[in-house]
Amino acid sequence: MGSRSGSNERLSDKPLFGRMRRLATLGLLALAAGCTVIPKQKPQGPPPAPVEAAPQANVLPTDADRHRVALLLPLSGANAAVGEAIANATTMALLDTNAKTLRITSYDTATGAGQAAAKAVQDGNQLILGPLLADEVQAVAAVARPAHVPMITYSNDVGVADRDVFVLGQVPGQSVARVVGYARAHGVTALGAIVPGGIYGQRVTAALASATRNSGVKLTSVETYDRSNTSVGSAMRRVLAKGHVDAVLIADGARIALQAASFASGARLIGTELWNGEAAVARSPAMKGAWFATVSDQRFGQFEKSYRNRFGTAPARIATIGYDSVLLTLNIARTWKPGTLFPTAKLYDPQGFIGLDGVFRFNEFGVAERAMEVREVTNGTFVTASPAPAKLAP
Repeated sequence: MGSRSGSNERLSDKPLFGRMRRLATLGLLALAAGCTVIPKQKPQGPPPAPVEAAPQANVLPTDADRHRVALLLPLSGANAAVGEAIANATTMALLDTNAKTLRITSYDTATGAGQAAAKAVQDGNQLILGPLLADEVQAVAAVARPAHVPMITYSNDVGVADRDVFVLGQVPGQSVARVVGYARAHGVTALGAIVPGGIYGQRVTAALASATRNSGVKLTSVETYDRSNTSVGSAMRRVLAKGHVDAVLIADGARIALQAASFASGARLIGTELWNGEAAVARSPAMKGAWFATVSDQRFGQFEKSYRNRFGTAPARIATIGYDSVLLTLNIARTWKPGTLFPTAKLYDPQGFIGLDGVFRFNEFGVAERAMEVREVTNGTFVTASPAPAKLAP
């Protein structure tokens, strides 16, 4: 398992990557440490000098001044590319802040999230960052909760939030509320939607009902589909057949959005955070004029450049969540005594926190509330139609 370490200076206290050039060399922490063995004394003569025993495999060194934090991600298997991107981003955060108060150790959830959590708890970690998938959270909590180890999951499913499970992912309901509010302010009074079957579609539907009610927009129809070409087209036709709409929300990523756009018959399209970073959406003439809400990209360009320089490839857009989770942990670590339980109550700070993706805070349910911007598709690119607020409303 890999380990990373660094200091508790917040990124927001200095330029984002200003300290990186000052780092001449910084290696990862060793996975094992030696232990000292004192042989028995002989009857005569002075005792022999202490002998340094060989390092023990898979045993973390004893930490007196560092917080142990576990990083639970898929580092092999189908989701390894995403997991590795998030893990790389956590390393960048440690290096950029020159952090020295954290020891972050990675555990692969691809072979079993519960098994990874058990090893993390056994190793003495007091906080878990991850896992990535909502269906892994329960298995991790079953091990972590009895040990009083909270987790900050990268999932965007509000259904997994609990007193010791904090959801850091971008929640679709917030994106929906932001874009619907913007659409209403710009002349949209009647809105239809197509959503996929499953949990994500259900969450979007509930958020859409609340957002349209609060903004005074008429919700004409919500139609579901099963992600096949025929089903997507049929769902869009049903929405348009049920009365006039000024816009149609497509609650899916680029592939489905492009399929649905060909059936839109001129209606304005709006989307969710799933369009963030999707160049195919920006390039499509059928998507021109579409709106969607997501976290700000103001700092992402600089992060992407630094990531490429370090790792030789472009990061997945979600990688910033790993970076921000480390900044959050460092913020809390300022008053967290090493070796003690993680001070969970400090996560509820109403002033919130700042990261690459902007301002966020955890609400009473443990779900991250984020400042979001609205973007518009125009001339093959995205432009910011409405900037994200600098701070969250009281």
